Amino acid sequence: MLSGGTDSLGRNDGKRPAAAPEPDSREHHGPPRVTTNWQTRGMVYTGDVLVAGPSDVRELPDLTIRKASVSAQDNNAYLITCAQTGEQLLIDAADDAPRLLRLVAEGSPDGPGNLGLVVTTHQHWDHHRALAEVVAATGAGTAAGRDDVSALPVGIDHQLDDGDQIKIGRLNLEVAHLRGHTPGSVALVLISSDGSRHVFTGDSLFPGGPGRTMTPENFTSLMDDLEARIFAPLPDSTWIYPGHGKDSTIGAERPHLAEWRQRGW
Repeated sequence: MLSGGTDSLGRNDGKRPAAAPEPDSREHHGPPRVTTNWQTRGMVYTGDVLVAGPSDVRELPDLTIRKASVSAQDNNAYLITCAQTGEQLLIDAADDAPRLLRLVAEGSPDGPGNLGLVVTTHQHWDHHRALAEVVAATGAGTAAGRDDVSALPVGIDHQLDDGDQIKIGRLNLEVAHLRGHTPGSVALVLISSDGSRHVFTGDSLFPGGPGRTMTPENFTSLMDDLEARIFAPLPDSTWIYPGHGKDSTIGAERPHLAEWRQRGW
C-alpha cells in the first residue's frame, strides 16, 4: 500500500497567541477566495458541508471524493474511493465514528470492509478522536507522518515520509511532509486520470494562509515547505481540501504568499 521512504511501504485568525487554545479549534483566516465550482456528472461540488449534514461528492473518472464535517470544530473528513476496485481511503477520523462509518458506507455498497487505510494528517487531538473506533470497526490500516506517530492513540502501521506513495486500488497519492503546524504534518497529493490535481492539506494550508504555528521558526519552516512542496509543483487549478472549513485552489492562494510571509502568520 505504501512505497518510498525508509519502510516497506489550526489556522491563525490573527497574531500568534501567547497561549494557544485547544489544538485545531476552528481558526479561520476569513472567507475563502475560491469562487469556482467543480461540475461533475450533472452535480456541482463546492466543498461546502455542515456538521451532521450530508456529504458533498465529487465524481472523477477514476475515483470519487466525499467530504463530511464532524465535531464542534468543523473538522473535515475525506473519503476517497477507487472507481475500479472500490477500495477506499479515509483522511482524518476526526470525530463521530458513527457518522464516519456511514461515510465509508456511502462509497462501499459491500460494507465497511472496503476501507483499506486511514491517514491522519497530524497529531492534534481533534483529528483522531474517532480513529480507534473506526479502525476497530473496519480493520483498516493506519498511516501518519513519522514525526507525529508517537502522539496518536493507536498503533500506526505505516510511518510516512516526504515523497512516499500511498496506493489505494489503482490510485496513487503522494505524501508531502509539511513541517511547522506539527513536526509530522503531511498533505496528500492526488492526480486523477483526467489530469486534475487534488491536495488534502490537513491544518497546514487553508483559504487565506498557512496553519497555526507557535514560533517564528515553525512558521518559516511551514512556509518553506508549502512553497517548495505544494505551490511550486502544483498548478493553479489544483483543488485544496483543508482540515476545517471551506475549500480553495492553489491559484486563489498563490498571489498571497508574499503577504503571508510579511505578516508572519
